[in-house]
Formats: sequence, structure tokens, C-alpha cells
Amino acid sequence: MSSDPSWGRVDETGTVYVRTADGEKVVGSWQAGSPEEALAYFTRKYEGLVVEISLLERRVKTTDLSAKDATTAIEHLREQVDAHHAVGDLDALRKRLDALTEAVDKRREERKAEKAQQNEQARHSKEELVAEAEELAQSEQWRAAGERLRALVENWKRLPRLDRKTDDELWRRFSHARSAFSKRRKAHFAQLDAQREEARQRKEKLVAEAQALSDSREWGPTAAKYRDLMQEWKAAGRAQREHEEDLWQRFRGAQDVFFQARSEVFAERDVEQRENLARKEELAAEAEKILPVTDLKSARSAFRAINERWDAVGHVPRDARARIEGRMHAVERAIQEAEDSEWRRTNPEARARAAGLTGQLQDAVDKLRGQAEKARASGNTAKAEKLEKELAGRQELLDQAMKGLEEFGG
Repeated sequence: MSSDPSWGRVDETGTVYVRTADGEKVVGSWQAGSPEEALAYFTRKYEGLVVEISLLERRVKTTDLSAKDATTAIEHLREQVDAHHAVGDLDALRKRLDALTEAVDKRREERKAEKAQQNEQARHSKEELVAEAEELAQSEQWRAAGERLRALVENWKRLPRLDRKTDDELWRRFSHARSAFSKRRKAHFAQLDAQREEARQRKEKLVAEAQALSDSREWGPTAAKYRDLMQEWKAAGRAQREHEEDLWQRFRGAQDVFFQARSEVFAERDVEQRENLARKEELAAEAEKILPVTDLKSARSAFRAINERWDAVGHVPRDARARIEGRMHAVERAIQEAEDSEWRRTNPEARARAAGLTGQLQDAVDKLRGQAEKARASGNTAKAEKLEKELAGRQELLDQAMKGLEEFGG
């Protein structure tokens, strides 16, 4: 590029000048060649400044160059322009540097506002984390709340720091909430451990009691005791995980020994009782053949022999007991009724009392009948009706007495 004489000159002493709005300024001295060479040299220095300013403008516009670094670069270039060691439109370069300074200042304010907004967002985010942590500090969902608090710590780490006072205050609240939760959780599990240890000790005693009963042959009372032990087991709560299953296997194993033995005995007893029921069914059928009773003496003898064999047979199943015993009781009642009837028939005193009562009633009937007939004959209808009513009652009693007398054989 050729030198532009409109922006500079060289005097007869070799001094080089540059023209500015404030007049000519000395650029330097040139003794080695012609004035044109001097102007060309200092023009190239000007062009170098143009290139540096253009590069800086591009960096400010297209990169994340910090305002501080940009300002330092501008000041460096401004010192070179103000030193007047170049020939060219230095005033234009100053204007470009001024515009660049304004652009950097604007970017600085924008970034300051952006940072303030980011800080505000960070403060709001941290306040939300603190509020959630303080709420979680009261939770009893120990696993879920603990995991969430750990996640909140990681979220906190990802947020930018605020000013020291605000950041320290929020962190103090956040840390206090975590500590409060940890303290409550520790106390809870310490209490839980104590309860589980108490449950373990109680269940050890229940296991010992269950094992002591396993050889019992008192089926009913022992089974009831095992039911009571099971209720106590449920009420005792859970022991530590590493002990609970072992305790349960030992407790259940002791019960299994007893109930297995009972099942075997009950199975044998059931077979025996079903056999007993079959024998008693045969005896009941044999007893029922005695009826109706025609010969009381033979009937009594036959029933007594059957009953002796009946008593020798053992127990029958409970659900069949009432039915099979009812059949024998029916035969026994029939024989007893036959005995009662025979006794009434053959008892002289009872027969005499029945005959005497019948005679008295017959006399009373005859007397009342005569009185009634006499009253009606005399025209006393009211008296006749009263006597006839009394006569009917006495006649009914006489009929019953006569029937009873017949039972004694007339």
C-alpha cells in the first residue's frame, strides 16, 4: 500500500509529522532514506494498528472475551494511537476505540444484569431447596426422605454461589435441616433396635416354652397353650432381621412336633371310634328287635345283656354319639313304660284306691242325677240346670276313673 501524503509529511531535518484534528504531531525521525520511504514506513505502522483494532472488534462481537480483557486491549491500542507513532487517520482510530469501549461497557452492563438475574434465580432455587429440606427434616419416611436430601445436596452443588452473607445463611439453614433429620432418624432406629432386641428376648422365651410343650400328650390343654403362645408371638413384634427367621423356625418346629404327634394319635382314635360306631349300630339294631314288649321279663333280660356289651364298646365319633345313644334310650324307655304299666296293673293297693274312688264317684253321679230329675219335675229349671252341669263334671271324672280301673284288670 502506498503512503498517503495527506496524513503526514517529512521536513528537511527528517522529522516525520502526522496530521490530526489538533494539528500536526511528531511521529518520529527518519534519516535512512527518502521522505516517501519514511511516510510508507509509518503508514504501515498505522495499517498494523487498523488490523489490531479490527481483530479486537471482531473478538468483542463474536467471542466471549471478558470485559476486563477487552478493556485492557483497548487501552493498549489507545496508548499506541495516542503515541502518534503512525501516519494515518488516527482520529478515526480513536473513534473506533471509543465505539469499542462503549460496546464493551454495554456488554459489561448486560453481563452484570445477566449475572444479577442468575444470582436471583440461584437464590430463589437455594431458598426452595432449603424450604424442602426443612420440610423433609420432619418426615418419618426415613428412606425416601434421606435419598431426597442427598439429591438436594447434589442440586445445591450445581448452583452458583451467592454473596457470602446470603449463601452462608441459606447453607446454615440447609445444613441444620439435614442434621435435624439425621438426628431424628438415628434416634428412631436406635429405638427400633431396642424394641427389636426386646422382641428377640421375648421370642427366645416363647421358643423355650414351645419346645418344653412339644412332648406333651395333654392334647386339649396343650393345643390351647400353643394358641396363647401364638398370640403372644404376634404381640411381641419383630426381632432383628438376622434373628427373626431363625426364631420363627424354632418356634414353629416345636409346635409341629406336638401337632404331628396329636394328628397321629387322633388318626388312630378316629379309626377305632368308627369301628366302635359300627359295633354299636349292630347292638342298637339288636335291641330294637325287642320291641314291642310282649314278655317284660324276657325283654328286660335281653336288654341287660345287650347293654353290657354296649358298655364294653369304647367311644364313638362325637358327631354320631347323640344319634346312636338315642336309639338305645328309646328301647330302654319302652321297656320302662311297660314295667310302669305292669306295676300299676298288679299293685293291690293302687287297685283298691282306684276301685274306691270309682265307687265314690258313682254314688255322687247317682245322687246328682236324682236331684236334677226331682228339680226339673218340680219345675225348678235353674236348679235343675245347675245340678245337671255339676253332674256332667262328675260323670267325666267317673269315666276317667273307670278307664284307670280297667288298666288294673277290671
